[in-house]
Amino acid sequence: MRFYSIAAALAAAAALAAQTKGPACGRPCLESFVDRYLDAVIAHDPSKAPIAKSAKFTENGQRLDLGDGLWNTMDGKGTYRLFVTDVEAQEVAFLGSISEEKAPAMIALRLKIANRQIAEIETFIQRSPSSAQGFERIGYKWTDEVPPAERMSREDLVKVANMYFSGMQKNDGKGVYPFADDCNRIENGSNSTNQPTPLGQKRPDPKTANMYSGQWSCREQFESGLIHFVTRIRDRRYVAVDPERGLVFAFGFFDHSAGNTRTFKTPDGRTVTAGPDQLWTWEIAELFQIRKGLIHQIEATMERVPYGMPSGWSNWEDGLSDRAQDISNK
Repeated sequence: MRFYSIAAALAAAAALAAQTKGPACGRPCLESFVDRYLDAVIAHDPSKAPIAKSAKFTENGQRLDLGDGLWNTMDGKGTYRLFVTDVEAQEVAFLGSISEEKAPAMIALRLKIANRQIAEIETFIQRSPSSAQGFERIGYKWTDEVPPAERMSREDLVKVANMYFSGMQKNDGKGVYPFADDCNRIENGSNSTNQPTPLGQKRPDPKTANMYSGQWSCREQFESGLIHFVTRIRDRRYVAVDPERGLVFAFGFFDHSAGNTRTFKTPDGRTVTAGPDQLWTWEIAELFQIRKGLIHQIEATMERVPYGMPSGWSNWEDGLSDRAQDISNK
């Protein structure tokens, strides 16, 4: 009788644990957590979102108490919304426009969902009305599905995205650059590639210019070798991967070491000096749309931060490393 009681108790405990944990979230479920979270921020009340008691929260690389930072100032959601939803890893990443004290801004947000609760919260706020308004005007949504036969593995998607960062770091114009012919990049709400040549001006020649141009294509910019002044792209954290839509969401830092790193040789041997004359870092959230191994669209929001600043999520070694970290698959 005692054996039966123990077995029954164990079975009941297992059933209760399974019920508490609940099934994993699908795409709509994961994406719903973003609005539940943002609505709680607007209400300035963490209790209005299903946030685990042990949840970790950072804003722009700083670990804060839940309820601090943007929780004090956000007052609305904007119209720009782009999700990278990682069902396998139970992560959802979001790039969207918001309102902070009536001023437009951008948020890059990552939520880790466990047991139907928010277990990790990583936010990056780019406080620029022109950036938010630019994203809303451009309006990319990236909701098209990749045909099943053409879907890439998450590992291959991360590999292609990481080729972008590796190709930009100390850019020499001689790498393998996985760009589709229609590749376009949006940074802080503006086109940073394929810009029209202003009336009365001549389009710069990638083979003779001394500074890279926003009028060039993604490939032309990289093959020019003129982005060499980006000396290190570190803490490359791939936080959400969506094979169904061919999307990758990454956080990272672009270091500009200035000094003698500003002088370098172009692929044809010319010596040029370009780039920032003071050392500093971009904190960046970057999204990639990838099809058949090629990057078609890139969206990034970035903010200037102290040189060498950490993310608040990596140890010191990983924070300074340029290796790819697919944290979404951990």
